[in-house]
Amino acid sequence: MKDSGLRIYSLAIALTLLAFTSLAARAQDTADDFLSDLHRFRIANYMALDAFYRFSADTDTNTLNEIVVSINTANDAMNTVSASSDKLLSQQQIESMNQEFDRFKALMRNNINDVRKTGYPELRLVSDMANQAQTMNNMATELYLAAQQNTRSNTNPRVEAARSAAVKMAQMMTKYSVRSNTAVTQTFQGSATETTLDEQAREFEMLLASVADGAQDGELVQILDDLQAKWEFIRNSYINYNENNVGFVIGRYSKSILTGLSRAIELLEANA
Repeated sequence: MKDSGLRIYSLAIALTLLAFTSLAARAQDTADDFLSDLHRFRIANYMALDAFYRFSADTDTNTLNEIVVSINTANDAMNTVSASSDKLLSQQQIESMNQEFDRFKALMRNNINDVRKTGYPELRLVSDMANQAQTMNNMATELYLAAQQNTRSNTNPRVEAARSAAVKMAQMMTKYSVRSNTAVTQTFQGSATETTLDEQAREFEMLLASVADGAQDGELVQILDDLQAKWEFIRNSYINYNENNVGFVIGRYSKSILTGLSRAIELLEANA
């Protein structure tokens, strides 16, 4: 009888521990999803800005569609963050982010309409949008770091390195797009305060090395090798950014690197 009671007691403890483990796992999944959506929001806005600079030069419908897709992606990510039941950020923080995003979208809409109407961008209006994008993306990064600190367990350092590398690449691609598609570079990129392209390129290189620093097998090996090869192809264009280079090639490879980093993040999270 005593043994039976002990077995029941042990089973109850085991079930309780299992429940706590399950709750912790679900909490971690929720936190990871929240950070993933914030990351997706940051990348999508850089993609929209990059596409706009190209659209301001070519007024191509396909490029306009890229802007729309990127803004919609950022919208979806922001809506998911806003609706999240996880309390990694306060309602006030999320609302502030939404307000900055609304300002960015309004300026983007006005700039697109201006280009469609006249065939070229109005420099003051584009400058306003670039400054708003910088304000918004700085806030998004601050909130990402705050949310990361508020998670109840450590995040995968290689995943974080890959996300940081993706943001850095998106920043570089956008800045390079300015140089390739506009005549007044300083007007659009806040170059007096931002890190130069060659410095950003070296930062990206270190982050890419951190992503590769660890166990690799199967598809992840192929992805990381491909990322390294593509980076080597465009590295000098970012380091020596004042030289004449083919802008659309740099943009194409940069977007391919972003796609590869996104897949690397998926694989690293699955193997965590």
